[in-house]
Amino acid sequence: MPLVSIDGGEIYFEEYGAGFPVLCFSPGSLRSQISFWRSLPRNPDKTPPWMDPTTSLAPYFRVIAMDQRNAGRSRGPITESDSWDMYARDQIAVLDHLGIGKCHVLGACIGATFALKLCEVAPERIAAVALMQPIGRVPENIEYTRKEVNESWVPGLLKVNPALDLAKTRRFGERLLGSEFVHAVSREFVSGCSTPILIMPGDEIAHPSAIAEELLHLAPRAEYLKFWRAQGRDYSVSVIRDFFKRHGVNESAHAGKIEYEK
Repeated sequence: MPLVSIDGGEIYFEEYGAGFPVLCFSPGSLRSQISFWRSLPRNPDKTPPWMDPTTSLAPYFRVIAMDQRNAGRSRGPITESDSWDMYARDQIAVLDHLGIGKCHVLGACIGATFALKLCEVAPERIAAVALMQPIGRVPENIEYTRKEVNESWVPGLLKVNPALDLAKTRRFGERLLGSEFVHAVSREFVSGCSTPILIMPGDEIAHPSAIAEELLHLAPRAEYLKFWRAQGRDYSVSVIRDFFKRHGVNESAHAGKIEYEK
């Protein structure tokens, strides 16, 4: 079983395809795991609107998918004082284990927040980032997020790892998801981030379009795929594939914003 040992825990990952590596962070909030690329976290029998990179991108890239700490087949201790940096260390450990110096990153839902944090912690390791339905804090979803932490996300972590303390894990979740903007990084960081970023906005309370629009406004090298869900998975796959191919390790300089109208 492909496992990486770190900080008293084990992180599970899978590999698909060949070529320039793409590290993938799935939807599913703090329960982010490989299986959620293929099925909705709340409704496993329903096909999700997003594409599955383990099949859709594997013909073009070396795809690495992983279960985040205490999700899927990954396990590890957490404390109420732990932060997004803990997840970034796990992700970097997977890259180091595989001997990957630089990669692209694809993140959906909470995976977008993981991706932005990794850009902050290890910018030299990231060639380009694609963010699908990024999450973030807006006035309309504060109560929704608090309820999700306490009724879904934290119980999910404890189901995977019964050794976790309920009260401490709840405080950990509330602190992580209670911070402003995209939770893990500041607006100041995004405004100075030189990593090319493709933004694919959401349009519901869990994935506010206002967060995606603010990312577009702030990020110096942002591209924006406004309409993608209605166009079908093949369309979003082709845009992400071409974006990553344009921003490989030998990319030429590219500045300015691109907005796709359809």
